[in-house]
Amino acid sequence: MTEEDRSLLKAETIENTPEFAFHHPLNPNSEIHLRSLSRATNLQRVGVSLSRVPPGKESFIYHTHRHEEEWIYILSGRGIAEIGDREFEVGPGDFMGFVADSLPHHLRNPFEEDLKYLMGGENLPCDIGAFPRLGKRVIRDGDASYLVDDADFHDFCKE
Repeated sequence: MTEEDRSLLKAETIENTPEFAFHHPLNPNSEIHLRSLSRATNLQRVGVSLSRVPPGKESFIYHTHRHEEEWIYILSGRGIAEIGDREFEVGPGDFMGFVADSLPHHLRNPFEEDLKYLMGGENLPCDIGAFPRLGKRVIRDGDASYLVDDADFHDFCKE
């Protein structure tokens, strides 16, 4: 496959790419189906996925990223976006952008049709995700992820 062949994903190819179903281990109602556009085009520094959340399901979990930016662009369907302490109904054409260390956020689909959107962000070698409602964090270091309780965090340089 040439670099030119790898740089372009035609709509038919995307549609025929099998979805990867993900269920966040800390949210029993999480069910999101993903098609990675960035992996298919060999992008290294950013991630972009075509995402689908079925009716009655949620994307991931209420979270924030310490070092990575993240964005969502709604293609079809409707959802409820939690951003900080507020909720917003979102639909086609709506865009959300989250800078690193911004307000926690989450997306759920309480409606009767699939919620479809593009989702993307940075793909840094290391990031810390915070789950403020659970008092936990995940530290991602390359391909490994470590879940820790916030109570176990302390600044060892100040001991």
